[in-house]
Amino acid sequence: MTTSTSGQDADTQVDDTVGYFLGFSVGQSFAQQGFQSSDFTIEGMQKGLSDALSGEAPALSDEQLATVQGKIQAILQKRQNARAEEMRKQAVLNLEKSNVWMEQNGKADGVKDLAKGIQYKVIKEGEGGSPSPQDTVRVHYTGKLTNGEVFDSSVARGEPAEFPVNGVIQGWQLALQKMKVGSKWMLYIPPDMAYGERGSMPKIGPNEVLIFEVELLEIL
Repeated sequence: MTTSTSGQDADTQVDDTVGYFLGFSVGQSFAQQGFQSSDFTIEGMQKGLSDALSGEAPALSDEQLATVQGKIQAILQKRQNARAEEMRKQAVLNLEKSNVWMEQNGKADGVKDLAKGIQYKVIKEGEGGSPSPQDTVRVHYTGKLTNGEVFDSSVARGEPAEFPVNGVIQGWQLALQKMKVGSKWMLYIPPDMAYGERGSMPKIGPNEVLIFEVELLEIL
């Protein structure tokens, strides 16, 4: 779990640090499941927590517990459906934008077609061998969205990445097999060769074009 105290020492702000930690952890879990602060009161939750920890019988009957459980499931399902619908709408809009972007990018100087809509531009051509799908490679890379936002970078971490060629997105698989050790390319990968309609949240939305600067350092 990652928490932030905005530069303040949490120990000086909270008397019960254990209780705070547990509460914050539970709150994060609830938020990830789709709960909102308006769904329940802190007092009600405290009562249920206290009764459970002390071994008290539930204050609600079995019938009431079942009713509440059904209500909770309905609330979360409704929100999940709304998020899914929003993702579908965003996927349609992003695909239109991605198609236009790829078409325009394909006209830029030095940009070439690779395969299946993938585009690339050679920054430096290597002289080594090219990996097969079963090979493991060591690479340096920086990944960006079309708005310039960096979503991942081995360069920023200061440590090359190692992975099997057939263990990454299809756009990378096809490009790596065409690269020679020592090469550095710009890759422009359309959505269907990257993460498609699902995206890779929270940083990569549905049907996003991915831009990578990739340097093939070594075949392991």
